[in-house]
Amino acid sequence: MKTAMIGLGDIAEKAYLPVLAAQPALDLHLCTRNQARLDRLGDTYRIARRSTSVDEVIKAGVDVAFVHAATDAHPEIIEPLLNAGIHVYVDKPIAYTLAESERLVRLAEAAGRSLMVGFNRRHAPGYAELAAHPRHLVLMEKNRHNHPDLPRRAIFDDFIHVADTLRFLAPGPVTGRTIRTRVRDGLIEHIVLELSGDGFTTIGVMNRMSGASEETCEAMGDGAKRRVVNLGDIIDYTGGETLARRPDWVPVARQRGIEQICLDFLAAVRDGRRVAATDALATHALCEEIVSAAGAA
Repeated sequence: MKTAMIGLGDIAEKAYLPVLAAQPALDLHLCTRNQARLDRLGDTYRIARRSTSVDEVIKAGVDVAFVHAATDAHPEIIEPLLNAGIHVYVDKPIAYTLAESERLVRLAEAAGRSLMVGFNRRHAPGYAELAAHPRHLVLMEKNRHNHPDLPRRAIFDDFIHVADTLRFLAPGPVTGRTIRTRVRDGLIEHIVLELSGDGFTTIGVMNRMSGASEETCEAMGDGAKRRVVNLGDIIDYTGGETLARRPDWVPVARQRGIEQICLDFLAAVRDGRRVAATDALATHALCEEIVSAAGAA
């Protein structure tokens, strides 16, 4: 399967490229405007097919594209790929606005092509285990060390993982939501999101003025409690306190669910199953609501 990686930033290099380069059935094609990075990674992984533009990727006749470029560039990359009949996996978010995200999802549907959004936490082993346990109360924190940011960018590039994970772990239909934010001098400092339904509450917090960059998520219910720290260590409090650390030889991409989501996407394309971004749009809509609550444009 001819597969392109478009955008070769840090996450693409550290997490996605090792996964895709290890797949024997892929004919990998690298694309970035940064010629030095293109040559370095192409040489490192012995990938001969290299391009500096999306047009070159399309002319190469690829079947699938993984888009890891900056969010601002997503629409101008995704649109021609879909129009060319190429299945697309894109790092979250699809775009910085709900309207633009909806337009691209409609385009994928019209083209009959897959558009998968990289919500890797749904595939991370620790969070998948939480989803299999009682969770009448879910608490998630994803904090940044002294890094206030523009509301739309912080919410769509970062907090979107919290919003989507709460939706994923909610054990039933969400019928209520509460949003609180702190914005000072035009920069967002913290966000608190509560999603609730019949007999459950999920709460997500991001403090961008925290003393540490960290991520934790815990689920409680029916006398049980389980906590995941930085998508690795799992603490089970049932009948005491048991710590299960990430095994030394488990790759970070697998622990964070990136390997699993990539392989799921590729399997769907091989099997002729179209992956729709309809559910992902609900997370984008929630993020747009949070942006509005923060008083941002």
